[in-house]
Amino acid sequence: MSIILFGYHNMGCAALRALNELGVPVSAVITHKDDPDENMWFASLGDMAKSLGIKVYYPDDVNKPEWVGLIRSFAPDVILSCYFRHMIKEDILNIPKIAALNLHGSLLPKYRGRCPVNWQIIHGETKGGVTLHHMVKKADAGDIVAQREVEISDTDTALSLFKKMEDAAYGLLKESIPKVLEGTAPRIPQDHSLATYFGGRRPDDGIINWDLSAVQIYNLIRAVTWPYPGAFSYLGGKKLIIWQAEPMNDKGLGLATGMIGIQDGQMLVQTGKGLIRLAKIGWEGTPYENAVCYMESIRDGDRFH
Repeated sequence: MSIILFGYHNMGCAALRALNELGVPVSAVITHKDDPDENMWFASLGDMAKSLGIKVYYPDDVNKPEWVGLIRSFAPDVILSCYFRHMIKEDILNIPKIAALNLHGSLLPKYRGRCPVNWQIIHGETKGGVTLHHMVKKADAGDIVAQREVEISDTDTALSLFKKMEDAAYGLLKESIPKVLEGTAPRIPQDHSLATYFGGRRPDDGIINWDLSAVQIYNLIRAVTWPYPGAFSYLGGKKLIIWQAEPMNDKGLGLATGMIGIQDGQMLVQTGKGLIRLAKIGWEGTPYENAVCYMESIRDGDRFH
């Protein structure tokens, strides 16, 4: 039995760790070259694979004929994708003898598509998880092999939730891969009528709409805080990134939305519903600090735009 692992990020490393501990031969790892312009806060799957003596490949387009031919030459029983960033097309999906599987960071059919961890926090979900499913032509639409649920607390950030997802993925793969290889794993069709789909996110998507409620704004802030680019607004023509905040009461101060009120040493902002307290903030390109450090330059009655 052999597997080819397509992966990246900590989730790819969690998959390789599970396969290694199971004693499943990994013929090759297909991954991405690190982007020098990206915040590399996560581990390198390529480095991990090399340390285990596994062949590692970095295709720009894995669906090109030369790469399809290479993958076919390994004659894998299973192809497993874990946070590989490119769509794997049918020429490759048809190669493995047993299955072509993907590990997705949500409880499918909800949150198909990209950035599921961030989107689940943005929408205030209290329950998430990971899904191992068969890959088909349409992204994240194949039959489910297994799922593992995680709780999402109202203080989770994308980073803390990602760690929960990694642990869940590792346990799910340790439990499910032997069943896949033995041919005893279930195949549960997804209910496509329940599917939701979300696309990729860009740094500019972190801009705050102060007409939303304090809770909605808080969810955005914790969904895109470090190691992501952060939620932001403009004050006096300068970009201010809000790294940490706390929703307060629903009553507000009777101010226009986006207006700052300084009360009892706290920096509060009026939202469409309630107040939000700014805890850690920073001008673009500067380290973040406690909001109280800005009270000489940011004053009561200033307004975000």
